Amino acid sequence: STATMATLSTAGCLGGQSSSAQTVTMPGNLKFDPKTATIKPGGSVTWTNESDIEHTVTAYEDEIPDAAAYFASGGFESERAARNRITEGLIAPGENYEHTFDQPGTYGYFCIPHEGSGMVGTVRVR
Repeated sequence: STATMATLSTAGCLGGQSSSAQTVTMPGNLKFDPKTATIKPGGSVTWTNESDIEHTVTAYEDEIPDAAAYFASGGFESERAARNRITEGLIAPGENYEHTFDQPGTYGYFCIPHEGSGMVGTVRVR
């Protein structure tokens, strides 16, 4: 267990640097934490729902790089499809959603049910 402790303490030092994997939590205050995740190209982000209500992770189609694949929980290929079939994209409490980002750039995303409450986030790939 000593090794585990050492790993956890070094993770905190990586703060602003790009890494190949990042976890974003949905802690229950209608926010993504961290609001901006930074990863390397080819890296992945895992969104984990730690609240007691359902959320989505849905990319804004006009806020992702042109060459990038669209992403949304539920596996939708467009923002309109995700909005039209919201129940299929919901991430239940305790569940997660993962996406791998190949193209460098900035990706804007949001939670459909809580967009009006400001539940939006950004992934920076660099």
